[in-house]
Amino acid sequence: MIEIRFAQSYEKKAIKFFKKHREIYPQYKKAIELLRNDPHHPSLRLHKLQGKLQRYSSVSINMQYRIVIDFIIRDEVIILVDVGSHDDVY
Repeated sequence: MIEIRFAQSYEKKAIKFFKKHREIYPQYKKAIELLRNDPHHPSLRLHKLQGKLQRYSSVSINMQYRIVIDFIIRDEVIILVDVGSHDDVY
């Protein structure tokens, strides 16, 4: 099983995000469980980001919201960096 870690700034961003989007939380929890058990599960739509976020990858919570991750599979660790809409820039 993959270890999920949180970037230093992630928890504050997640709290703020879920205050605005409480209805997304069950989908978020499901996405985290899938990420932990099978990061390549098709419903996560894992993909590498481009531009100034090219260092990171992204997984989808749903069609509107995503989680930006630092995908370090060699160490069996995934670091959550940001959560928000696909239009939000980290």
